[in-house]
Amino acid sequence: MSQVQWYMAIGGHQVGPVSQDDVVTNLRNGTIDGNTLVFGEGLTNWTPLKDVPALASFLTGSATGGPAAAVPPPIVPGRRAHEIDFKIIGSEMQFVEVELDPGESAVAEAGSMMYMTPGIEMETVFGDGGQQQRSGVMGALLGAGKRLITGESLFMTVFTNSGSGKQQVSFAAPYPGKILAMDLKQLGGELICQKDSFLCAARGVSIGIAFSRKIGVGLFGGEGFIMQRLEGDGLCFVHAGGTVHPVDLKAGDTLRVDTGCLVALQPTVNYDIQFVGKIKTALFGGEGLFFATLTGPGRVWLQSLPFSRMADRIYKAAPAAGGSRREGGSILGGLGDLMDGDS
Repeated sequence: MSQVQWYMAIGGHQVGPVSQDDVVTNLRNGTIDGNTLVFGEGLTNWTPLKDVPALASFLTGSATGGPAAAVPPPIVPGRRAHEIDFKIIGSEMQFVEVELDPGESAVAEAGSMMYMTPGIEMETVFGDGGQQQRSGVMGALLGAGKRLITGESLFMTVFTNSGSGKQQVSFAAPYPGKILAMDLKQLGGELICQKDSFLCAARGVSIGIAFSRKIGVGLFGGEGFIMQRLEGDGLCFVHAGGTVHPVDLKAGDTLRVDTGCLVALQPTVNYDIQFVGKIKTALFGGEGLFFATLTGPGRVWLQSLPFSRMADRIYKAAPAAGGSRREGGSILGGLGDLMDGDS
């Protein structure tokens, strides 16, 4: 592809310069769409991607090139959450580098930090670290209680730029997959996601819980009655395993998926659990007894490699769990393991 440089308006601020390849990757991951504002050579102002011929062609599968982008005009953010700039680095084992201006903060799950520059200060907070203000002890206990119910740690870590210039802090994905930048302002201020998919966010984004009112979802949905609810108008980052596939459902559209493959959904999407229908399929099909039924309108994000599925394969292949090395191709079998010192 062409090495053209572009700027994108994600989360109310400028991201770039980025290559045309990066634009295509963001389109495929659902981070941006045809209405995302972009700037490049030949443009006098920020323009919707669908109205830029060199980029709109990617929406239909063709491409054209052009010279490097000029410096774009500034964007006026207008949001309550902290403004953060970011870069998602890597292809399969990704991490996100967040750039903070003086006084800005990002909040993350404990243990996700990869590196940070000297001007960043860490603070461990009790409960929901995404909120900038807390209503006393009861507010902190409420936030901690929500996290305890979702199975997460009672504590979160806040990273604040206490220096005089821009500082960086990076957060790594826990297993192979993709990191998605979600702009809650563009998504209507709310996102429902798996309880272990949240990675980090701008401070001001609330990380809470979402209860399912349907007994079937609670008993058989894999995630139980509870998923995480991200609320606010800032940027947040979620991680999914394998390849991410966003699906836009129109009103009345229905999609049936494996419960573990669901990463996130907009609150307008109806989520229910349905029995596979046939006893033989349920017992011997290897897909489980239930699948999720998603009904539009709204967008859902699916993952091709749930962590539970990957962990199950690793566990079954481990010798301690009765696994074998038949896939290794040794013609000596157990004798070969003994000679190699593996038994």
